[in-house]
Amino acid sequence: MFKNYFKTAFRNLQKNKTASAINIFGLTIGLTCCLLIALYIQHELSYDNFQANGDRIARIIMEYNFNGSSEKGKGNYTSVRVAAVFPKVFPEVESAVKMTQYSRVVHYGDKLIDEKKFMYADSTFFSVFSFPLLQGDLHTALSNAYNVVVTQSTAKKYFGIENPVGKSLQVGDDGNLYQVTGVMKDCLPNSQIQCDFVASFSSLGIAKESEDIYWDANYTTYLLLKNKDNIATLQAKLPAFMKKEMEGQGATVNFYLEPFTSIHLHSDYDSFVPNNNIAYIYILAAVALFILIIACFTYINLSTARSLERAKEVGVRKVIGAGKKQLFLQFLGESAIICIAAVIFSLITAVLLLPAFNELTNEQLHADALFSVSFISFSFIVAIIVSVLAGIYPAFVLTGFQPVKVLKGSFKNNGSGQALRKSLIVFQFAISVFLIVSTFIVQQQLYFIQHVKLGYNRDHVIVLPLDDKMKNNLAVIKQQFKQNADVLSVSACSNSPVEGGGGFSMRSAFMPADQQMTVTADRVDEDYVNTVGLQIIAGRNFTMQDIKDASNDDYQKNSFHFIITESAAKQLGWTAQEAVGKKMFLGNERPGIVAGVVKDFHFESLHTPIKPFVLFPENWKREVLVKVSGAHLQQTISYLESNWKTLVPHRPFEFHFLDEDYDKLYGSEIRLGTIMNLFAGIAIVLACLGLFGLSAYTVQQRFKEIGIRKVLGASVSNIVVGLSKDFILLTCIAILIAVPAAWWASAKWLQGFSYRTSVTWNVFAAAALATILLAVITVSFQAIKAAIANPVKSLRTE
Repeated sequence: MFKNYFKTAFRNLQKNKTASAINIFGLTIGLTCCLLIALYIQHELSYDNFQANGDRIARIIMEYNFNGSSEKGKGNYTSVRVAAVFPKVFPEVESAVKMTQYSRVVHYGDKLIDEKKFMYADSTFFSVFSFPLLQGDLHTALSNAYNVVVTQSTAKKYFGIENPVGKSLQVGDDGNLYQVTGVMKDCLPNSQIQCDFVASFSSLGIAKESEDIYWDANYTTYLLLKNKDNIATLQAKLPAFMKKEMEGQGATVNFYLEPFTSIHLHSDYDSFVPNNNIAYIYILAAVALFILIIACFTYINLSTARSLERAKEVGVRKVIGAGKKQLFLQFLGESAIICIAAVIFSLITAVLLLPAFNELTNEQLHADALFSVSFISFSFIVAIIVSVLAGIYPAFVLTGFQPVKVLKGSFKNNGSGQALRKSLIVFQFAISVFLIVSTFIVQQQLYFIQHVKLGYNRDHVIVLPLDDKMKNNLAVIKQQFKQNADVLSVSACSNSPVEGGGGFSMRSAFMPADQQMTVTADRVDEDYVNTVGLQIIAGRNFTMQDIKDASNDDYQKNSFHFIITESAAKQLGWTAQEAVGKKMFLGNERPGIVAGVVKDFHFESLHTPIKPFVLFPENWKREVLVKVSGAHLQQTISYLESNWKTLVPHRPFEFHFLDEDYDKLYGSEIRLGTIMNLFAGIAIVLACLGLFGLSAYTVQQRFKEIGIRKVLGASVSNIVVGLSKDFILLTCIAILIAVPAAWWASAKWLQGFSYRTSVTWNVFAAAALATILLAVITVSFQAIKAAIANPVKSLRTE
């Protein structure tokens, strides 16, 4: 029996190749989108699920502020004291590991590579985290200074087929030799800890006295708890403990615990890879669901559009004894075949499109996952659900035809069926308009991000590394670079304006020593202001003498000058003009004079409001910024590289542009915008296919009516308008439903930005006009075809 159902179904699908192809195409596109998005979501939700202790690990977030300051500093940093003290004081803590990651130049044989993922960690690293060692002892691999464990791919890169354990690598500009004590498996793509080297933390040579203070917070600390339920218990103890610890220090410090497994999607603070946002995961899941719904509705409309073609077939089958159940199963079988075919094609399409999708999402998703048991099961469960949901209504309509009326030619469509089909079109276009409006607003915000005045100029600024060995030769490097006419300015700094700076305290000379304000500050030289284009509104820029006065390692011998922002001046109680010449303190160890005031600038992302900022001269710098004209860019870079190899032979020439760092601040938003562009386009195409089906159905229903109107003198334009106006009305209803929902959702998304674009009426008008135009074009195809048909043919048709 079932064999006969499928044989008949195949024959009908072959007979109606065009309709079958459109149905399969629509469902294939919808399912392909779902598979790719599901693969991405699965990857994001799987972050760190391989960590055996994952539910017992917590990351520490530090929050601090100084007495008298309303500003608080907060981030995923701590001093070395936390890892030393917490396991001893709190019984809930089994162990702790402090970590940091730097860029380090590694030299071995003829290889000289600037490694970006060089991590330093305590000896407890391998007992807290699940990174299996292929060689070496996880308990002793990091027990001594200048021990290093390399990943499997790194070992192959440096040592080939040789055994790396026991060999030495020259690391950093100071040329220290690090002994390889182990080889670990490469970090999985879904790990928030990504490294190529793990060196012993003691190699950093941090003074023992640092364990006595909570400042100098430059490291990430993780706690391994004895029980996963200990997070809440320990968190409750921390405020009282830290209040006692900070007593009499003129500041408050508190710590918050983040469950390790929730960091990637729920934390405001990146780990060793950029975080994602759970809200964007929900958005993508909703988009996938919407596209699948549109694909199903398109199938329903295209299937019911063919109901008149198959009405006589149903009538004949009923007359010769076919029961309603048999017909129902036959049409469901056709639906199942189409859905199974769509699943097979969608799996193939997903594999073919995966490289492009990886580039779009900046992830390393593998096709193997698509053919896992879970994914294949998911695909066919979706196919079954879709075949039932998409096929049940057409099957119900077709099996409900009365054979007598059909065979007499008096069959007419019922009103409830028309209402349902029109409702599907409204729903499809409402989803499409919602996605289009949302996409427009996301793109508008991205345009705003790219073109907003930041207070500095990020264009044509090349960023190069600066190490201790280069500092003695910095003046020569700068002078040589500026010999090129296309090099406008060269500066050294601790952090670029995109990266911001470190957390400091500040106070004016009139404030008590125990009252400090929280501020972000950066170490710069005399060319920094001009190189990044900060605008001085009062006072002057730094001079070479200012740099020399602050260059002694002994702070007691230094005299400082500061350039502060408008917000910093205001926080200290001054106007920009009043601030110049005033005495202030950056921390208690840096007394100095305000030399100038610059306009506020965005040193953090537009998600956060502008905060006070201080620039000051000091030796500790790690980047060189080269401002170029932009003309002859390739030749300029070649010039810099040639001079770099001569002046800085101990490290490779590697650079990037400042605007690339800026774009990284909005990586999640840029990916979301690109994905929304793609899937909004797919949604509208599928919706138009559904509208195409319904318009074809309508033309079939009114075929004789159109012939009569033509005989009575109706023009082609009259007929086209008559057939189109109902569909345009449906589209307008969809727009009225979608626009308020899209406005609400977009406004809520924009609230995550302190600086954002304004949502204006023209966005909604553009989306509405684009949708109406597409609807008109789609419907006009069928309407014009019907209007120009020979009326004699329609009037002769039974």
